[in-house]
Amino acid sequence: MMATSLGATLSLLKVRGPVRIFCRYRYKKKWATSYVGPSGPRLALQYFDMNYSAQFGDVWPSVRIGLLSEQKYGALINHFSGTEDTAHRLGSLGVTDFLQEARTAEAESPGTMSEALRSSRITCYTFPRGDISRFPPARSSPLGLLEYYLLDAASLLPVLALNVRPEHRVLDLCAAPGGKTLALLMEDCRYLGVNDASISRSNRLRRVLHSYVPPERRTEERLRVTTWDGTQWGEEGLYDRVLVDAPCTTDRHSLHHEDNNVFSRLRVRERQRLPLLQTHLLLSGLRAVVPGGDVVYSTCTLSTLQNECVVEGALGLAASEYGVHAEVQDLRSVREIFSRTFNFHLECRIGELVLPQLTANYGPLYLCKLRRLR
Repeated sequence: MMATSLGATLSLLKVRGPVRIFCRYRYKKKWATSYVGPSGPRLALQYFDMNYSAQFGDVWPSVRIGLLSEQKYGALINHFSGTEDTAHRLGSLGVTDFLQEARTAEAESPGTMSEALRSSRITCYTFPRGDISRFPPARSSPLGLLEYYLLDAASLLPVLALNVRPEHRVLDLCAAPGGKTLALLMEDCRYLGVNDASISRSNRLRRVLHSYVPPERRTEERLRVTTWDGTQWGEEGLYDRVLVDAPCTTDRHSLHHEDNNVFSRLRVRERQRLPLLQTHLLLSGLRAVVPGGDVVYSTCTLSTLQNECVVEGALGLAASEYGVHAEVQDLRSVREIFSRTFNFHLECRIGELVLPQLTANYGPLYLCKLRRLR
């Protein structure tokens, strides 16, 4: 007998009234396998709206627009390239060296930051406020080295705050991708230790160094690249200056890129553990610097939990667990000197924070300077 449809079968059986359909005839969506959920950037924006609106109040809408808009860059000049006409060619674009402008404006101002600015060898060109023009790709010089490196100009502030001198031994504890490392090399320090725990990021850092630094400056006596765990740093009291540019939620990247987004569903625990990781990295930096030496902690997030709270936690642990005592240094002069170029948060409890805004869309960049006492 040929199979009949469900309707025909019910008709033959003279079924009256409502018909109960068994579960096997129902279509059920398999949510566990088909539902993807919000993207990383969308989750990041939801998180920022909830937390940063409370943290920044009326300032948050303008910062939000800046974060969602295209970032502004500076061109860090490579003094190793051997090309003298780079500045002239860039000058024709209408850019200026924001560091030289600050030097001129602060020529007579006292203070450590002004002294560091005057002694610094770093050159970085930026477009004026409100100008969103882009720099052309860097050319290779006759020496085979690229003439400049594009980076967020605010990321040079931690390097300037370190006040590196030629006689110093310097440690860059979380160095990749390499912009701050190149800036440190421009300061011509005696020795630079460069580290990043990620092998892939360290390989990228090595490629940057080969593209910008001549072989004679990459000798083991002057430059060392390692892939050690920064939280378990074994060298204590060996460096005059330490930069801890810690991994963070990278707020701007999280809003624009799905790839490697720390707000993705698979990285929730990793994101939650970031303040603990940052605290232990800063603790390593405090132990690695000599008494009287300086450590600069920096991130590219607006988060108080990853900025001020990490500094306070690391200071407490360093004193109680290791007998290492340090104190926060006043960086208000950074805000005063560079207010023409960057927008600063005026209510930062500890350290300084560059806020993204459309007129000068740099950052976010947090920095705090600590001096080890004993």
